[in-house]
Order: sequence, then structure tokens, then C-alpha cells
Amino acid sequence: MTTTTDLRPPRTRRRAPRRTALCALAVLLAGGAGLAYGLTDLPGSAADDPDRAAAGAPPSPAEAGTATGLHPELERRFLAAQRAAAADDVPLTLTSGLRTAAEQQELVDEAVARYGVPEAYRWVLPPEHSAHVQGLAVDVGPTAGAYWLQQHGPDLGLCPTYANEVWHFELLPEGAAACPEPRPDSSWAW
Repeated sequence: MTTTTDLRPPRTRRRAPRRTALCALAVLLAGGAGLAYGLTDLPGSAADDPDRAAAGAPPSPAEAGTATGLHPELERRFLAAQRAAAADDVPLTLTSGLRTAAEQQELVDEAVARYGVPEAYRWVLPPEHSAHVQGLAVDVGPTAGAYWLQQHGPDLGLCPTYANEVWHFELLPEGAAACPEPRPDSSWAW
């Protein structure tokens, strides 16, 4: 069985802007679980431009995961999910992928300063436990896309990980026939 550390991608790709991760956290924490479902597409995505989407334009690098340093299998599965969602006329975009340990720690520090430890820890993992830091997690949007992936992701090898984060997905564990039950939130790792 392959361990998580064996799945780490080479760090040769450019990571997504820090702003994306910070915006996702701001949306997340500003409204708790209710408003967090309203994640929006990245600027420049096909979903932002109806003419580009109608023309069948390929996904932007952020939508495709190519600029995020995702593990290649996660990237492949996300792109397959994106194509399947598009066939169902559902927009599905990548809102966050790979984060550095420093970026993840900054998200933790900001959340703790603003909301306090118990609430922040429900939404943000420390860098040593975050699958984002390993390139093994994606956050998706908009809301319709996140719900579509909740329903169809397991069939595509993408598992919802946390009950309070409908936008967060990780790879189906190697050798598993089904996704594990989502954890209630990320407080397990503290």
C-alpha cells in the first residue's frame, strides 16, 4: 500500500496564488458553514465568461490544476470530474489546490486571531496534517459544482473529506472500494 508521503508530487509546478487560499478561508470563516457554500469561480475561468464556456474553451490553468502542483492522479481525476460536470451543465472549478506549509500556517494564524481556537480548528488544519500542503486535496466551487461533486465524486475517485466542508475533496484511498465516511470537521488533527 502506498503511503501519503509516497504520493507527494515533485515541486516543479508553480503554485496557485496565496490570495485564492486566503479568499476561500475568508468566505469560510465569515459565514460559517452556511455562507461557505457560496464559493465563487476564480477570475478568468470559463464559468466567469459565458462566451468562453459556450465556445468550449479549455479550462484555465487554475481550473485544470496544472498551476497548482497537485498530485498527478488527483489532477487527472479532477479534470475527469470537471468534464463530467460540464456534460451535466454544472460548472466545476478549482478554488484551492497546493499550499506551502507557510501559507497553511498563515491561514491557521489568521483564523485563530479572528475567530479563536475552537472555531478556527474546525476549519483549518495545521500544515503537518493538511492534504493541501502535500498536493493531495482540492477545494472546488461554485456551490452547484461542489454539490455535484459530492454526489458524483466517489464514482470518479474523489472523496468528500469533511462534513462541514462540501467543497473539499481528496483521492479515494488506494485499494479502497468506497470513500470513507467524512470526518465532522478538521478538529481531529489538533
